[in-house]
Amino acid sequence: MLNECKLNPQSEIMERVRIIVVGAGVVGLSTAVCIAESIPHCSVTVLAEKCSPDTTSDVAAGMLHAPLFPDIPVDRQKRWFKNTFDHLLAISESSEAADAGVFLVFGWEIFREVPREKRPFWSQDVLGFRFMTDAELKKFPQHKFGHAFTTIKCECLTYLPWLEKRFRKAGGQIQLGRVTDFGQLCQGYDIIVNCSGLGSTALAGDRQLHPVRGQILKVYAPWLKHFIRDGDGLTYIYPGAKSVTLGGTRQAGDWRLMADGEERVEIFERCCRLEPSLQKSLQLGDAVGLRPGRRNLRLEREMYQFRNRQVPIVHNYGHGGGGISLSWGTALETLQLVQQCVSDRPLPSRL
Repeated sequence: MLNECKLNPQSEIMERVRIIVVGAGVVGLSTAVCIAESIPHCSVTVLAEKCSPDTTSDVAAGMLHAPLFPDIPVDRQKRWFKNTFDHLLAISESSEAADAGVFLVFGWEIFREVPREKRPFWSQDVLGFRFMTDAELKKFPQHKFGHAFTTIKCECLTYLPWLEKRFRKAGGQIQLGRVTDFGQLCQGYDIIVNCSGLGSTALAGDRQLHPVRGQILKVYAPWLKHFIRDGDGLTYIYPGAKSVTLGGTRQAGDWRLMADGEERVEIFERCCRLEPSLQKSLQLGDAVGLRPGRRNLRLEREMYQFRNRQVPIVHNYGHGGGGISLSWGTALETLQLVQQCVSDRPLPSRL
């Protein structure tokens, strides 16, 4: 099986532990798969208000390009990205690639001014990273510097259903429902894994969390085979299997889910300035998603007091625009915390 998580030998002697994962986006499903495949003597349930194709992940462009969180050690972030890239690369090189919606794509990231850090922390993890040549930069006269590399496109409208099948094959169950308080889960489950994304604003009472609205436009332009990303992260052109994703917006604190016609025009014009051939493309439609914005991604364990006992909760949310790019790496680290929770459980009485 592709990049399957390692089995913890101690799990074979553990009593059956009930684990619930809240959230069925790319972070939640990746985490659930890791747990279900690694600790088979636990029961794992995913609880979500929405599943694919109605999650925020389904709107994401799906190009692997990691954000940088200011207060998290870079080595930890590099591990998250590398583990995710390697996982998806293995899928892209397998017979499962088409079914999973994962494939390689080459392109350019361009900058109007030379950035302070010419080599991003993830440069050694993507394929063939190099600085753009003068001949390449001539295509973008308003830009002075750029990166050229091959990365991975992960299309969640295909990838999430594929992950769901993999999760069910490992014995997992998916339930639709809404939870407003962790106490609702404490009677039925021994360990709670919170991957609720923006839902943690209410569920975990996280005041640091906020929506970052993203609007994108899908067009039909089958001649485009390379991606173009402006270094500010706002304007991008990402070719996919059936359409090209044009973006975008990055509006902090904006809860609007309806597409804005004026923003559609502005996105299209910005992208056409980078790639004039798009003027002949066919517009297919808009989509809007709310990224779970947070100064720093939250990945940690805490104990929740429920009546006369404490229930462990492992939080894994706040990925912002890096949900797909960090999904498998943060899932593996979450798995380690869940395994610790399982190991720390008191042994059942033999009396």
